[in-house]
Amino acid sequence: MNITVENLAPCKKLLRVEVDAKAVDEVFDAVTKDFQKQASLPGFRPGKAPRNLVLKKYEPDIKDEVKRKLIGDSYRKALDEKKIAVIGYPDIEEIQFGRGQTLQFAATIETAPEFQLPEYKGLPAKREAKSVTVADVDRAIELLARQHPKFETVARELRKGDIAVVNYTGTCDGKPITDTAPTAKGLTEQKNFWVDAVPDSFIPGFADQIIGAKAGDKRTVNVDFPADFVTKQLAGKKGVYEVEVVEVKEKVLPPIDDAFAKKYDAENLPKLREGVQRDLENELKYSQAKAVRGQIIRALLTATNFDLPETAVAHETRTVVYDIVRENTQRGVARDLIEKQKDEIYSAAAQSAKERVKLSFLIQRIAEKEGIQVSQDEVLKRVQSLAMAYQIPLEKFLKDLQKRNGVRELYDQIAHEKVLAFLEQNAKIEEVPAAVAKAG
Repeated sequence: MNITVENLAPCKKLLRVEVDAKAVDEVFDAVTKDFQKQASLPGFRPGKAPRNLVLKKYEPDIKDEVKRKLIGDSYRKALDEKKIAVIGYPDIEEIQFGRGQTLQFAATIETAPEFQLPEYKGLPAKREAKSVTVADVDRAIELLARQHPKFETVARELRKGDIAVVNYTGTCDGKPITDTAPTAKGLTEQKNFWVDAVPDSFIPGFADQIIGAKAGDKRTVNVDFPADFVTKQLAGKKGVYEVEVVEVKEKVLPPIDDAFAKKYDAENLPKLREGVQRDLENELKYSQAKAVRGQIIRALLTATNFDLPETAVAHETRTVVYDIVRENTQRGVARDLIEKQKDEIYSAAAQSAKERVKLSFLIQRIAEKEGIQVSQDEVLKRVQSLAMAYQIPLEKFLKDLQKRNGVRELYDQIAHEKVLAFLEQNAKIEEVPAAVAKAG
């Protein structure tokens, strides 16, 4: 077998393979015999039909099988012999094939980049010198209390943080809002509607203009509907509301005591504080590790430059674009606004994709060099954890993963995490005040 390799571009090669006629005929003979063993022709017992009759009936199928086998086997041998790491699938062009002829084909392939690993031990990072304080626990418990307020009607003016119970009617360009947005009946008129008296509650600017009002007061409220307003027909337009304040309600937080603690399955208030402190410490540890790893990744990416496979970058760019569009859609951003920003979205996605692909090659090489591997048990535990989190039976979850090559993705994900943990353990981490860490 003759093999030649031609560099077409960075990470792209042309592999030419030639298999001599004798080897081609040997495969033809072997495949023909396999067909004879299984052929069922009238007048002959299975496997006993003459070669010439088998060839007459199955020649096209035999030829296809020989071609598939020859090209597949010789392609893999060529990659092994030339020690080429291929990404994705080859684009194969048949040049010559037939009985008594040499097989010639060319494969355009994309290859893994060639590069020298930078020094990846001792990468610099800064970590906040921060701990959970009593004040942090107090704030967290106060936030828990704010989730269970009581609303008491008060005979005073509306203040920030109160609830205003209002009746309103809205117009746009002097007409009922439903003339502009037929489905927006709730924005046109409401009775006994609760408005949280905080900035940007309901419609931005609405709550601010009724601060200071008492029950029975009437106000005219002017609003500007945001450009990304959920009701597209109103986006960017102005609205006018005639508002009557029916009631002012004050939020009253529950007393923070043992009874309050039991709502969160704690034995008493001290036990609740202990649990909250543990949760805050875990959150702090996670955020510190995330910040450190982000710096380590940035240092690793900037430590070396190499060409990237175009197909891998293009595939990752599509994935990032999809994620950005989906995230914006879930946030309520209008489709036409996303369309207007498509160039900016694609540009940001392309840059992010290049960094992701580059990092994946660096992580893979470090794992190989350090002997970092992922066991089947580790993958199984991750699968079990995900199945429980999504409340899907384990067997069904595993089948779904296998259908979309998700198991391979989990292997890669766990390997990625283990390499980052290794890099963090071997990084040169400097403890600094919080403000310095954020600036760095």
